[in-house]
Amino acid sequence: MDFKNAILEGIPANLPPAQDYDYNINHAPKRKDILSAEEKKLTLRNALRYFDSKHHEELLPEFRKELDTYGRIYMYRLRPNYAMYARPVSEYPGKCEQAKAIMLMIQNNLDPKVAQHPHELITYGGNGAVFQNWAQYRLVMKYLAEMTEEQTLVMNSGHPLGLFPSHKDAPRVVVTNGMMIPNYSKQDDWEKFNALGVTQYGQMTAGSYMYIGPQGIVHGTTITVLNALRKIAKNSPSIPGREPGEGSALFVTSGLGGMSGAQPKAGNIAGCITVCAEVNPKAVETRHSQGWVDEVVEDLDVLAQKVSAAKKEGKTISFAYLGNVVDVWEKFDEENIHIDLGSDQTSLHNPWAGGYYPAGLSFSEANGMMSHDPEAFKEKVRESLRRQTEAINRHTKKGTYFFDYGNAFLLEASRAGAKIYKDEAGNFVSGTSAGEDKEFAYPSYVQDIMGPMCFDYGFGPFRWVCASGKKEDLEKTDQIAREVLQKLKEKAPEEIQQQMQDNIRWIEGARANKLVVGSQARILYADAEGRIEIARAFNKAIEKGQIGPLILGRDHHDVSGTDSPYRETSNIYDGSRYTADMAIQNVIGDSFRGATWVSIHNGGGVGWGEVINGGFGMVLEGNKESERRLNSMLFWDVNNGIARRSWARNEGAVFAIKRAMKAEPRLKVTIPNLVDDRLLDT
Repeated sequence: MDFKNAILEGIPANLPPAQDYDYNINHAPKRKDILSAEEKKLTLRNALRYFDSKHHEELLPEFRKELDTYGRIYMYRLRPNYAMYARPVSEYPGKCEQAKAIMLMIQNNLDPKVAQHPHELITYGGNGAVFQNWAQYRLVMKYLAEMTEEQTLVMNSGHPLGLFPSHKDAPRVVVTNGMMIPNYSKQDDWEKFNALGVTQYGQMTAGSYMYIGPQGIVHGTTITVLNALRKIAKNSPSIPGREPGEGSALFVTSGLGGMSGAQPKAGNIAGCITVCAEVNPKAVETRHSQGWVDEVVEDLDVLAQKVSAAKKEGKTISFAYLGNVVDVWEKFDEENIHIDLGSDQTSLHNPWAGGYYPAGLSFSEANGMMSHDPEAFKEKVRESLRRQTEAINRHTKKGTYFFDYGNAFLLEASRAGAKIYKDEAGNFVSGTSAGEDKEFAYPSYVQDIMGPMCFDYGFGPFRWVCASGKKEDLEKTDQIAREVLQKLKEKAPEEIQQQMQDNIRWIEGARANKLVVGSQARILYADAEGRIEIARAFNKAIEKGQIGPLILGRDHHDVSGTDSPYRETSNIYDGSRYTADMAIQNVIGDSFRGATWVSIHNGGGVGWGEVINGGFGMVLEGNKESERRLNSMLFWDVNNGIARRSWARNEGAVFAIKRAMKAEPRLKVTIPNLVDDRLLDT
């Protein structure tokens, strides 16, 4: 059966043969055995409802075995036998070009070169899923192939509820993931309801079909590292008063998975020495083979020697240490190797199911304990977090700048009883000793870097994918984007000159840094004006036949899309950072202003129940309708968040929203009146 007919088949009338488990693929760890006997029956009943009753007797023992073995029913038998990757949009069957573009994005998310656990339909973060099982994938692709421009596909946590009549200007797909009643958003609730097959963790861009491989975070990580280096330049012995890239600064972190795999590449672009620890040999091998990390080291003594030599030479290089990051922090403390920047990007939003591997256990030992003795594993994780925090604290006393990278490190370390707070005297203490008005000893990177320098001014991760799949289309869009940014920089106010220059530098080096993994995609940080002007230029190029259709989107980690008190909104200080109005309003507004698809998720980089985040996709077809949509939607998508940040009295956001109102007279935003602190003090 050819590819198009395989898509149109959906769930086959005759069951395909069972498939062998492929041990060469990076698989998700076994999930927690959390269901009662009756709940397991319900899980099987839920899984079998996708199939004609004549198949139930054959499938029942198979699905029961999957549930017992892996803690989930993935329906491996239904995995397609065609290659999984983003094809040119013209190769997809369908009645609607927008639907074909969404099919392309879904397949890119599941491409083995892109996805972390492709056979379990998990794109990144350990549990960031596109679908719960392969039956859902097959149904969705069939629905998209049948969709017209007057229908909308409704997605409930990976399950396609169905095609509903709508209209041409409505979103083609509306996605929700993990939207639980608030009292049911604890970690074990995800384990239970995901096992039952009724919800899933969509992460940010996994369950919203907008992941573009590690490039999606390389740019944000590069901007973060660049600005962190600038922040410490005056006091650092490695970069005394100089621009990043001119010294020998050392950046130590961990994680080489889907998102964290970007860190060594970003360190190279920013011009520092990077050490990134990772316990999974397959993840290390993948990133090294893709050229995202320069050298792999398995011995701590050798690592210390190589880092010391690189510091003396002032050499830009990245090392993957195959082992635990706790050992690296402790070893560098013993050897007195100065760390300039420190962070962590393990998936601590998912600490008990493969997101964090504790020191003192091998990779295989940890995976075994995780499923067979989960309580003992939890204590090992807590113990490891306490050790890691102690080592980090020793380094920061020597001058290291440590920041939480939005992975819930501070949160989980505090829950483990680590000394992650400071008392009034400046001593490191645990949460029980920190007092009522306790604050973490270390900032979130959004608090110190991305919030005040980027998000408050409206700069965030704008991205596009060439639906043609042609490299030459990507090269042309790079050129267009660079020309637009250069023109905008000429008239940009002083407050955003650095942001503009950083992005011009980024796009100029994009090809040389070989950032593409999977689809022909690009990302850069732009404000509303930049996004709109770049999109307009793209649309004109499509109209003239210079390039094929494009798919616009962004990471949910942006100005407006996400309410996350420990990450995206951590620099909101008016008490509203625990509210989620902005993310919900953002998605509602995008849906009637022209988005091709919208998504809203519970969970994301910092964990289930800790964040609400929304995203969109928009297909540009080179016509007037596309221009109308991009003008309306992109302006709202950014300025919604700036307005909220302005109301929180963020200085940069007040500047940015006033500038937006001057550019668009129809925009009327409430500006806060500032109170003299002396009145409150008396």
